[in-house]
Amino acid sequence: MPWTLSSHASTSTTSDTVSPTLLEKARAFATEHATLSKQNAEDYNLEVAKRIGEIGPVTAALKEYEEAHVSVSELESILVDPAADAELRELAVTDLDTTRTSLPSLAQTLKTALIPPHPFSSFPCLLEIHPGAGGSEASIFAHDLLQMYINMATRLGLQHQLTSYSGDESAPSGTVALTEAILEISAPNTYDIFRPEAGVHRVQRIPATEKKGRTHTSAVSVLVLPSLPERAEDSDLNYEDPSSDYYIDPTEVHSEAMRARGAGGQHVNKTESAVRLTHIPTGLVVRMQESRSQHKNREKAWNILRSKLAARRREEREVEIANLRRNVMGGVGRTGREDKVRTYNWTQNRVTDHRSGWEGNNLDDVLAGGRTLEDCMDSVREWMREGEVLGMLAEDEMKRKQEEKGDDNKSSGRK
Repeated sequence: MPWTLSSHASTSTTSDTVSPTLLEKARAFATEHATLSKQNAEDYNLEVAKRIGEIGPVTAALKEYEEAHVSVSELESILVDPAADAELRELAVTDLDTTRTSLPSLAQTLKTALIPPHPFSSFPCLLEIHPGAGGSEASIFAHDLLQMYINMATRLGLQHQLTSYSGDESAPSGTVALTEAILEISAPNTYDIFRPEAGVHRVQRIPATEKKGRTHTSAVSVLVLPSLPERAEDSDLNYEDPSSDYYIDPTEVHSEAMRARGAGGQHVNKTESAVRLTHIPTGLVVRMQESRSQHKNREKAWNILRSKLAARRREEREVEIANLRRNVMGGVGRTGREDKVRTYNWTQNRVTDHRSGWEGNNLDDVLAGGRTLEDCMDSVREWMREGEVLGMLAEDEMKRKQEEKGDDNKSSGRK
C-alpha cells in the first residue's frame, strides 16, 4: 500500500470559482475520458486504461463542481419564482446555503486534480543533510534534523537506512554532530511526502558551548532527491536516452578510488574502497565509502549522482515556470535549496515555516518526528499545490497572449 500523509491542512484558497482556462482544460480531459472509456469498453488496452485512471479524478471533480453550480442556479430560480409555495422556498433556502458552502471545497478539489503529478512523486527518496553557517552548532542541529526524519520514518513504519554518514569530530564533548548524511527512505511515494523539507532550515537557540547565554542562529541545508532504481529495466525510466533527465554521459564523469576516512577499523586505512564521482559539467560530487566493496560503493555513488542530476534538471525547469508565473501573474515563486524555508526557535518553543506561514508551538513533537511535523509538512504541500495552480494559470495566460498576438499579426498582414 503506498504511503501518504493525511491532507488535513486548511487551504488559504477560498474562491468558489475556477478560471475559464482551467475549466476549459478540465472539460477537455472529461471529453477525452468519455472517448477513451467507450473505446476501452469495446477493445481493452492497458495503456488506455492507465490514461483513463490518470484523468479520472479530473472528470469526477469537474462533474461535482458543475452539478453544484447547476443546483445553485435551480435553487435561486425557485426563490424568485412567485408560483413556488412557502415550504418549497424554505427547503430551497436550506439547500442553497449548504451547496454554496461546498463550492470553495469543490473548486479547490478540481484545481488540485488538474495539477500533473510530480515526475518523482512515486519514488522512494534520499534526504541529504549538510550543516551550513554556524560552526559546531550547525553540525549538531544537522544531526537533530537527521534524527527527526528517522523518528518520523520509524513512527510511520517506513523502511529506511543511513546510506552515508560523516561525523563532526570537532564537536563539543557530549554532543553528536555530522558533516554530511544521506538517509534513504525506501517506501514508494516517500519523495512526495518529504518534498516539503527541501531548503535551508534555521535554528535559533543557545548552544551548549555558549558561556554568556546568548542565542545563536545556525543553518542546515536539506536536499530531497528521488531514489532511482539501480537498473533502468526495473522501471519505465530511460537511462540511455541523452534527452532523458536520467541520462549520464560516462565521459563527463571523473571517477576516483581512495581510502575511506573515519571510523571503521584497519580496513578503512588499508584498502581503496571509497569512491568519488565528479560530474565535470556541473561540478556535482558524490563520495561513497559505506561498503567495504569498492564495486558496491561505485554502484551507489552512480545512483546518487543520477538522482542529483535528474533533480537539478527538473529544478531548472521549475525555475523557468516560477519566473513565468511572476512575470505574467505576479504570483509567488518556488523556493530552492538556498532559500530559508523554516525556523526552529528554542527560546519561544516555536516552529515557523516561511512558505506556508504555518506556526506551531510544540517544538519537541516536531523534532520527535511527530504529528506536529506532519501538520507543518501538510501546510507546505498545500502551499505548493496553490503555487502549481498559479503556474498553470500563468502558462495558459501566456499561451492566450501569444495566440492573440499571432491573430493580430495575421490581421496586420492582411491589411
